[in-house]
Amino acid sequence: MRRMNQGQRNVAVGAWALSAALMLPGAAAAADAAKTPTFTKDIAPIFQEKCEACHRPDSMAPMSLMTFTEARPWARSIKARVSDRQMPPWQIDRTVGVQKFKNDRSLTDDQVETIVRWVDAGAPQGDPKDMPAAKHWPDDQGWNFAPLFGQKEPDMIIKSYDFTMPAVAQDAWDKRVTPSGITEPRWVRAIEIRPETIKGRKIVHHAIAYLEQTEPGAPAAAPALPVPFMEWAVGKQGEMMRPDTGKLLLPGSKFHWDIHYSQAGEEITNKVEMGIYFYPKGQEPKYRTSLSLVPAALGTLDIRPNTVSLAEGFTVLREAARIESFQPHMHLRGKAMMVEAILPNGQKQVISLVSDFNFNWMTTYVYADEVAPLLPKGTILKVTAWHDNTVAKKSNPDPTQWVGWGDRTVDEMAHAWINIVYMKDEDFKIEQDKRRATTSTTGLQP
Repeated sequence: MRRMNQGQRNVAVGAWALSAALMLPGAAAAADAAKTPTFTKDIAPIFQEKCEACHRPDSMAPMSLMTFTEARPWARSIKARVSDRQMPPWQIDRTVGVQKFKNDRSLTDDQVETIVRWVDAGAPQGDPKDMPAAKHWPDDQGWNFAPLFGQKEPDMIIKSYDFTMPAVAQDAWDKRVTPSGITEPRWVRAIEIRPETIKGRKIVHHAIAYLEQTEPGAPAAAPALPVPFMEWAVGKQGEMMRPDTGKLLLPGSKFHWDIHYSQAGEEITNKVEMGIYFYPKGQEPKYRTSLSLVPAALGTLDIRPNTVSLAEGFTVLREAARIESFQPHMHLRGKAMMVEAILPNGQKQVISLVSDFNFNWMTTYVYADEVAPLLPKGTILKVTAWHDNTVAKKSNPDPTQWVGWGDRTVDEMAHAWINIVYMKDEDFKIEQDKRRATTSTTGLQP
């Protein structure tokens, strides 16, 4: 075999390098194509998990994201909304307080990055064979908790009365009373309230069911005062009690409705319905939970024109307690809300902060079992609310107006809905010991 001289070797090396250089763009393009997310393979699974509950035909969202054809025209808007974490709605601050939730519908950082890269690449469809099987959704609104009960309808559905809201009218309230129909004590496992129809969601600002019943051991002459049983507002999915925890319904009980209606530009007749899932007969949970309205302000607010204001409220826990969930409630000028625990020893802990409140989404943040705050008797819950009465708040109807506390949408409120389980000292110690055991095996902080 004839050997190459040095000149021939140089020519050969140069030819190889030129050939490799010519081949690299094609190889790089192929590699880039392999990394580019596609709708069928990468985006559709994310939308099914986090978006389709609302973004499907005849549901509450303005467009469906179930297919490539439906989603593609909205690609740039989708990128903008997920990048600033406006969608899916999850306004909890990611830098402080409890960060593990049972109902977290936010996107992970990787999911956000995948969607952004998909849009930046031109939102390609991908291979139709990669499309996951369509997720089954009910033909009507469906009950959120039905899948957890084997697609079963609620055991009991309590309905308010028909209410017709004119196309143009002042806000109105329906405060009629509905008997529960309960004939024997029953423990409640889960509750949902919702407008009866999708169209009804246009006019229902909020709906609260207050429970009136005579508790065992109560003095015969003592009046049965209604207490909050369940609240609904836009974006709220319902309340699933933690295992071995429930609410008690007694014979003769009744529900006092507080349903706030506002105009929608068309006449709509609506009623509100509450679906209740019971524990099996004879099964009595250990703990009884209560929905508490914990105010930063109640009855009085002074929000001056073109200002950001602050309100603070304090509530003392009468017994040791576990905090189950937190939902801030404000109106159009609501900016942020924080819940803190001031322990009997003076230590202060931030429980949760919603730093970018959105009136359109009254989200309940349900703490994961292993991190739901356990607080000793005498702990002070501090609720701080900020209202932005400036042009910076996009939902602000008029920053030149003074705003006070009130029931109307254009007025303001400042309270947190907090589900609290009170417990005796010995039960509290048992829960603390369980938490410490979980901490030692998982590394989570108690």
